[in-house]
Amino acid sequence: MNSYPKSFSNLIEIFTKLPGVGPKTAERYAFHLLRFNNKDLETFGNVVANFKKKIKICKKCFTLSDADLCHICSDTKRDQKLLCVVENIADMYSIEKSGTYKGLYHILQGVLSPIDGIVPENIRISELVQKIKKEDIEEVIIATSTSLEGDMTASYIANIIKNNSIKISRIASGIPVGSNLKYMDKMTIKQSIDDRKQF
Repeated sequence: MNSYPKSFSNLIEIFTKLPGVGPKTAERYAFHLLRFNNKDLETFGNVVANFKKKIKICKKCFTLSDADLCHICSDTKRDQKLLCVVENIADMYSIEKSGTYKGLYHILQGVLSPIDGIVPENIRISELVQKIKKEDIEEVIIATSTSLEGDMTASYIANIIKNNSIKISRIASGIPVGSNLKYMDKMTIKQSIDDRKQF
């Protein structure tokens, strides 16, 4: 049992709520904050306190945004006919960091998993179908993970959108089976995008 002041112990406890942060790392973070000057500490606190109040979900692709439309959806230089479907926001940013993709996105916010009770109505598949019907999309790249759930979701999506006269492709070589995009390096993601195959 430590003998830290309660305010310091509370700070350590808050840090341990972050994923991957154990008591030792949380303690190190708390001590690091002690070295902040008052202005930096106040800024840090304000950013943490206000980010959830100010952050929005893009109305078009469902990523994080400061406005109704994110900077990708509002960029007219992006290829408006190309749509990449990803599981989550982290996957979208992983593809963006690769620098190889210049189209738009659709974030499902999950994958199908009947065992866990996740069915099509629980993720943004209906919004994807509506988007394809309303917009001038020529190709949909399905970039879900290569896990069983990711492949099941990709097959389901391909099946329900196949009659829309669009090209349907799936990310190909480069992404190992069972892996997540957020852990892939730029070149691996670039390879998988470049070598995508038609469904």
